[in-house]
Amino acid sequence: MSAGAELIAIVAAIIGLGVAAQLLADKFQVPSVLFLILAGILFGPEGLGNWIPYVDPLITRDSFGGALSAIVGLSVAIIVFEGAFHLTREKLREAPSATLKLVSLGAIIALVGTAVVVRFALDQPWDVSLLIGSLLVATGPTVITPILEVVPARDRVEAALETEGVVNDVTAAIMAVVTFEVVLLEEPTVNAFVSDFARRLGIGIFVGLVVAAVIWYLLRYVDLSPDSAPQNARLIVLAGALVAYAAATELASESGIAAVATAGMLLGNADLPYEENITEFKGDITLLVLSFVFIALAALLRFNDLLALGIGGIVVVLAVALLVRPLGVLLSTTGDRYTFNERIFMSVVGPRGIIPASVATLFAVQLQAQGMTDAANVLVGTVFLVILATVVFEGGFARHIAEYLDVIPMRVLIIGGGKVGRALAERLEDRGENVVIIERETDMIELAREAGFTVHKGDGTDTELLRKAGADNAKIVVAATGDDDANLLIAQLAESKFDVETIIARANNPDNVDAFEDLGVRTIDASMATAWAIDNVIERPALSNWMTEIGRSGDVQEVEVTSQDHVGKTIEELDSELPNGVLIALVGRDGNTEVPNENFTLQEGDHITFLGRKEAVRDAIDLCHPHA
Repeated sequence: MSAGAELIAIVAAIIGLGVAAQLLADKFQVPSVLFLILAGILFGPEGLGNWIPYVDPLITRDSFGGALSAIVGLSVAIIVFEGAFHLTREKLREAPSATLKLVSLGAIIALVGTAVVVRFALDQPWDVSLLIGSLLVATGPTVITPILEVVPARDRVEAALETEGVVNDVTAAIMAVVTFEVVLLEEPTVNAFVSDFARRLGIGIFVGLVVAAVIWYLLRYVDLSPDSAPQNARLIVLAGALVAYAAATELASESGIAAVATAGMLLGNADLPYEENITEFKGDITLLVLSFVFIALAALLRFNDLLALGIGGIVVVLAVALLVRPLGVLLSTTGDRYTFNERIFMSVVGPRGIIPASVATLFAVQLQAQGMTDAANVLVGTVFLVILATVVFEGGFARHIAEYLDVIPMRVLIIGGGKVGRALAERLEDRGENVVIIERETDMIELAREAGFTVHKGDGTDTELLRKAGADNAKIVVAATGDDDANLLIAQLAESKFDVETIIARANNPDNVDAFEDLGVRTIDASMATAWAIDNVIERPALSNWMTEIGRSGDVQEVEVTSQDHVGKTIEELDSELPNGVLIALVGRDGNTEVPNENFTLQEGDHITFLGRKEAVRDAIDLCHPHA
């Protein structure tokens, strides 16, 4: 077989393995990077060929000649551009203070903490330790995004982790290059380090700005041909990303990452025409290059480099994952609006990705050329050991960790961001639910966002918009617009397209209630709800006043009895265990609901309604239904 034909076969096989990895990841609900790394190891020099006679490795260090670093560089450019493109203003508003701290204070803690551990655990000089520390700052969208696809965490958590991944990919790549030059210098200075870092970052940002401006102008003001405008738009954006990377890299090595990140963020927030077409196309391309890069680099991994680290390597992995990362996250999110469990989840989900792997491989080759073989082996071994451990354990067990910490919220979609929608969203979010609002009026959108809600702009009857807002993972959809026809259509879409568990529609016209309910839609009659509220104020003023405080000082919650410790107990026995300030109002069983007497005996599956102070109700729920 000729060299060209052999290379084509290798590339085709890698792409095939990548697609298979994605299918397996979807089936087993784990990040695809796990299967990509496994495929690279199995089909590399230290994989199946070592165990099965007459089976040659698919990928070797000579498979791509000297072109591997260039191929990896372009692939990384596409991956970073894709991640930055999705960092919209809406996402950044979800976690502004935490994001800034994660990419500043958190990055510094990761750099210094990792360097200190490497210095003493592996007995390396400070320059090599700082080089490894700068590389391992990066988490990256290549590993974070696949995890968040199978772990539907709260939007503010996703926003912080995704932003951290994209920004730290850029800063870590540039910092590592500057640190690498320090390793090669005999007498490095702090001023030289800082100025070189600023120069590369500045060049990357400038090139990204220019390329983004050119692409925006072309898509906005140049006729791209009516017949194939979406296709041309996709090609222009892809070409622009590659041009930005190549031009910036030509001016200063590794500044290309900053260029594509800058261009991606600007274009992702520019309201481009054909944006949906561009997004879908980029996602497919990113999947292919992600598969290629992870499989190719994993195939080049040498287990001897890992084994040579000994106990020190294990110490580094444990310190990075269980000490340095949690310390950075916990300090960065102090005083923010994250729950303690969400902060713990962010602490233990920080796998390292493609930037450390690709840049470390490139540096190792150059260090070996300089005769620094020991430093090269330690660099590659440490970086790949941390990547493998964090991806396998943090990525593979991310969903289990999230479920144990109870940070996967019930997603509620509210279509209609008016007064009704915002008031409902406020109450639900205060109870810990993950609420997303869909609204098309600009004024309403601004009011909802100012109140801190996640808002998607558009028509709630659009199936694609519902999917983008998270209807696939929603447990509740509330159609709360002022248009009954729209509310009915939204309810039907939620049931037929997304199989949502609970669907509620607002009926503005009382004459439409029967029609809604005939179609199986649970309906709230706006006029009757108002009449009931007025009646409560007249006949039950104390209860009416208290009900307005539900979700603030008081609360009413229904919970299923799942704790075996309480099955078989009477209401009197359970009441003695409840905290002060909470009452058992109702018990539901087999579709019947009653006010229980003290001798009523609980069974598994009973539904108890608690009424009382907010904190006391929460404690009672935890008692009867742990992790509810």
